[in-house]
Amino acid sequence: MQARKMGSTQAQASALAGISERSGQRIESGAHQPDRGDQRDWRTRCDPLDGVWESELEPMLRNEPRLQPTTLYEYLQEQYPGQYPKVLRTLQRRVSEWKRHHGESPEVMFELRHEPGLMGLSDFTELKGVSITIDGEPYPHLIYHYRLAYSGWQYAQIIEGGESFIALSEGLQNAFEACGGVPRQHRTDSLSAAYRNAGSHHQQLTQLYEHLCEHYRLEPTRNNRGIAHENGSIESPHGHLKNRLTQQLYLRGSFEFADVADYQACIDGVVAKLNGPCADKYDQERPHLQALPRYRVADYEVLSVRVSSRSTITVRRILYTVPSRLVGRQLEIHLYHNRLRGYLDQKCVVELSRIRATGVLRRGRCINYRHVIEALHHKPRAFIHCTWQVELLPNDLYRALWSQMKQDFELEKAALLMVEALYIAATQDKETAVANYLEDQLTGGTLSLNGLRHHFNGVGKTATPPVTYHQHPLDDYDQLLNHPYLNQPVSNPKSASQEPPVGPHADPMGNP
Repeated sequence: MQARKMGSTQAQASALAGISERSGQRIESGAHQPDRGDQRDWRTRCDPLDGVWESELEPMLRNEPRLQPTTLYEYLQEQYPGQYPKVLRTLQRRVSEWKRHHGESPEVMFELRHEPGLMGLSDFTELKGVSITIDGEPYPHLIYHYRLAYSGWQYAQIIEGGESFIALSEGLQNAFEACGGVPRQHRTDSLSAAYRNAGSHHQQLTQLYEHLCEHYRLEPTRNNRGIAHENGSIESPHGHLKNRLTQQLYLRGSFEFADVADYQACIDGVVAKLNGPCADKYDQERPHLQALPRYRVADYEVLSVRVSSRSTITVRRILYTVPSRLVGRQLEIHLYHNRLRGYLDQKCVVELSRIRATGVLRRGRCINYRHVIEALHHKPRAFIHCTWQVELLPNDLYRALWSQMKQDFELEKAALLMVEALYIAATQDKETAVANYLEDQLTGGTLSLNGLRHHFNGVGKTATPPVTYHQHPLDDYDQLLNHPYLNQPVSNPKSASQEPPVGPHADPMGNP
């Protein structure tokens, strides 16, 4: 009205007031009804729950507020058959309105202020909904996820096995190195690798995790058990990371990877895209992070094992073969989450992929024919009754070839052929080529031991290289015969010759 009094048009005044021109005209003419939008306080039809809501249903809700509308609807159908056939939607609205006025108050989430360099968060998550395969085999794994609370900078790494301290230590220290600094606090949930969750303990931290935090000058913190939203600065980014990773896999068109490094590179690419928008805040937070220490804490478990006469070691109920030259030696094993390394005299002499067995006994074998093929080549018939016979064969193709050999040859002849093939495959690094040769020869019925050795040159006896002889001049002998020492007379003939004298009846040599 003030704008109209100052000479503005109806359209200008309405625009200044934030109303429509038609509303402005009604207000100016006095036809505007400000109470027209009030809710009515009368019913237009009868209450379908009349007689049961106040007398039965509402007292039930007051006694147990967790009751759901569907439960109350089923109660009405059982107590009053046919009288309340279409009241489910009405019940849902009535119960929702009742809970708004009389129900429990929902939990309030407060916005928190994060300081730069104060807190880093860690957690493990699982990629669900997709099946990652490595070289055609399913690849069970977890993803270790680290995030800075202030800037949102993230790091992710593949973890094989469970949420162990080894996995936490390796992932956290790798994240610190990638970040270039250490925050003052480290927040996790109630990880059994970091906290003693069973029983009442005065010291809640595990000894290994406490040593890790002391080394990096970290203050360990955790959220209350069962309240995941207290760790929301990492729980919510889990979903964003897995969603972006899943979309990247869809865009890639395949969940198959050649090896673990290829899969990790895919995850690194996704994390790099997530870190792009928070680069400015990370640059602000980076000076507030603590400096990295000079060395890392051991992110492995140290074990001591002796190599048996079978060239094997047992680690966590898993039997591993090692090179036969280590038989009888005491090895120091560094056990990582995905591999194990054997040290002898502080030198790494063997590195193996760690496997985990499933089932009740949780036992397994990790057999590598390359470790024992030298010994097996000297005892080829031991292959026939070896308890590792199936594991000694590298893949399914070799197992099929072994079955065919047992049908085409005598058992000992088949063992000689297979051991020789494995020996060639190991010494010449021609596993695929040897398998293809065996398959072709078995199909044609021409496989033989000599043919196998001849085809792969260098396995049998190596050809002797030609030797060139040079005859020296014979005049050198004349110089020896004319030497002055040889022409001197012998003073004592008896001492010059120790041969016994010839008997009187002895026949001269050469007399027929």
